[in-house]
Amino acid sequence: MGASQMGFLFFCSILFLSPSASASSINLPIIAFDEGYTPLFGDNNVFVHKDGKSVHLSLDERTGSGFVSHDLYLHGFFSASIKLPADYTAGVVVAFYMSNGDMYEKNHDEIDFEFLGNIRGKDWRIQTNVYGNGSTSIGREERFGLWFDPAEDFHQYSILWTDSRIIFYVDNIPIREVTRTESMGGDFPSKPMTLYATIWDASDWATNGGKYRVNYKYAPYVAKFSDLVLHGCAVDPIEHVANCDTAQGSKSVPSGVTPLQRIKMENFRKKHMTYSYCYDKIRYKAPPSECAINPQEAERLRRFDPVTFGSGRHRHGKRHHSSRSSQTEAVSF
Repeated sequence: MGASQMGFLFFCSILFLSPSASASSINLPIIAFDEGYTPLFGDNNVFVHKDGKSVHLSLDERTGSGFVSHDLYLHGFFSASIKLPADYTAGVVVAFYMSNGDMYEKNHDEIDFEFLGNIRGKDWRIQTNVYGNGSTSIGREERFGLWFDPAEDFHQYSILWTDSRIIFYVDNIPIREVTRTESMGGDFPSKPMTLYATIWDASDWATNGGKYRVNYKYAPYVAKFSDLVLHGCAVDPIEHVANCDTAQGSKSVPSGVTPLQRIKMENFRKKHMTYSYCYDKIRYKAPPSECAINPQEAERLRRFDPVTFGSGRHRHGKRHHSSRSSQTEAVSF
């Protein structure tokens, strides 16, 4: 990609990401499934509702399923309302994420929402993760509980991706902000990516390190998606030329966290964050260079799990696993 093309892509990203807007004021068009997406795998396990704007993904003993955006994007705001499967969901993973792994096998970028199922009586867990330039050896996972049951109703999950930060939202509340630092270098996602949604069997790791596996007695597991938003700078996959539609109105898209949102984000993290790679002393003797250590977060996590976040002494029975490599092996793109 030439310098002039990169310059145009950067200009496009600025057009789409106005600093004046907040997430709560977003008023972006909801697209029909066929306008922005196509089935990825799973055949009849991808079911598009008759309204054309909702899609169900199911997992059964035969296969999981998924869909993928038509276009590649460099920066933008991407969102979906999702209702997760109910009852016993151990080993089941539902993912809403961006990736270019099919184009860059050894140095891909990725931004993940992953929903990790659980045994009956335990809530779904939500995991976010970020890779840049194939930096899979440095897991940047953060894991949270939620203040609601995501299997009871639809809730909005959104990703904001700019050249300087990535923000994850749940119901327009920011739950995590990843700010680009000089020390991250290429570890910050910087190449065009496609948007994906999948449901699949992650029995080997997703629930208590694989102790509880998918029980197909409860199949099919159905994840429902609606209110699909694809608002970004589309990039031609061959020519790598960007096509930014400025007519959609960039003022609707946020570029950062407002002071009020930051308070909400801090409150959410204080109540619901159960894991952050920045504080994991088993995996990292020193926090990765981009980590900004919050003493209150460090102390709360240490009390929650003194082995992982305190002494760092190894113990069995708990793994913090990134699923995407496993999924890529299971699903042929």
